[in-house]
Amino acid sequence: MNRVLLSIFLIVLMCSSFSQELPPLPSKPKPIKIPPFREAKLDNGLRVAVIEKRGVPLVSLCLVVRGGASMESSEKAGLARMTAELLTRGTTTRTAEQIAEEVEFLGGELSSWADWNASYLLLEISSDKLDRAMPVFSDVVLNPSFRQKEIEILRSQLQDSLSYNLKQPGFLASYVASVFAYGEHPVGGTPESLKSITRQDIVSFYKSSFLPQNSVLVISGDISYVKATTLAKRFFDRWSSRKTLEKSEKTISHDARGGENNFLIVDLPGSGQAAVFYAKGVGVERKQQDKFFEAQVANSVLGGGYSSRLNQEIRIKRGLSYGAGSSFAWRANRANFAARAQTKNESAAEVAELILSEIKRLSTEDVPEDEVKPRKAALIGNFARQIETNQGLARYFAELHALQVEPQQIQSFVQSVESVKQADLKKFASVYLNDGFFVIVGDYSKIRGELEKRFPQVKPLVIQADKLSLETILGVNR
Repeated sequence: MNRVLLSIFLIVLMCSSFSQELPPLPSKPKPIKIPPFREAKLDNGLRVAVIEKRGVPLVSLCLVVRGGASMESSEKAGLARMTAELLTRGTTTRTAEQIAEEVEFLGGELSSWADWNASYLLLEISSDKLDRAMPVFSDVVLNPSFRQKEIEILRSQLQDSLSYNLKQPGFLASYVASVFAYGEHPVGGTPESLKSITRQDIVSFYKSSFLPQNSVLVISGDISYVKATTLAKRFFDRWSSRKTLEKSEKTISHDARGGENNFLIVDLPGSGQAAVFYAKGVGVERKQQDKFFEAQVANSVLGGGYSSRLNQEIRIKRGLSYGAGSSFAWRANRANFAARAQTKNESAAEVAELILSEIKRLSTEDVPEDEVKPRKAALIGNFARQIETNQGLARYFAELHALQVEPQQIQSFVQSVESVKQADLKKFASVYLNDGFFVIVGDYSKIRGELEKRFPQVKPLVIQADKLSLETILGVNR
């Protein structure tokens, strides 16, 4: 009897193991229902996008202003972020405390930030409280005070956060790569630039960027088109549409060499881990719909999730990291591609070798259908989750406007993902993902041996972490 039970147990165990190793392919993705959306334009040039999403009594408002870190100089890096965050820290009629108390009393959430492309102000509120929240929301947009006291508090907070983060290998690798590989400056600023930003800098940036003709107000949720546009006109019609000189996006000029010899080591003695960061600027405009979706699927296969190739090779098979992945950061006229992992100092070179190997494999071999299908499904599922809330939907529409992409693209997301072919992935990777830069942050005394062994042709550029500045990064790149 015991033998029979044991045999049954072993058979069940074998079947269970087999089923775990060979999961079924995902079914055909369900259609994603996009709520109806309409746009209006006020006399001052402000565009208003309304997305009616009934069912939950919530409304999200996201104002996007096409004035982000791309519009500031490297000497004033962090200016856009400071300006955006100061919006909620006081107006000519309300203090920071009063703004916070009024929004909290209404049960809402108000936040502001800036990225490379744009500045944002987001309000989430129940639909029955919207009329009472609009005076606060419009006040922080139209009448920021930029009090010196609040500037100094925010400056101190940003400096403290940056000081801490610059000791973390992962953050430091991304920070350095923004200059070394992408020719940009850090969105959050540098120790030197944050010190230099004055109130006049902030006021000037606000006046030149925060303009109605330069902005889109996205309203998503339990609200009608008529009410949304009526509120927008009531509270933003008086927003001045003064004329300013157009600015062009700024990047830091540097010599791009490309290829395996582009290794920059940031020596952080005593670091417990190393961050390995592969970076490549991709010359694809965000509005190129075919290339954008090829990039999305290629990234999903390479490093966009737990089952992606990089995580499989680096974490699951070899246990070299708690996680490895890749991503695209989009600009209107290009994208910044990155593949990254944190590992032991001694295995940093092996991780770099694996990243290059997986990019080469994607560039030279067709992705099997039984691999690409679940990666497409994961991409579609993530998109569906992203837009299922009012806030997620408002933010997604706002980001499309910031990147000058027509919002209609959202309606064809599933179809566009499904239409990407295996040959498209190989071609995209071969054209756009090779010949990038490596930034490795860690204890170089522990990294050096394996790096010389695995990349004998490489002569890495080395910067001491305690001597790091934009000038030193630019200096090694010339």
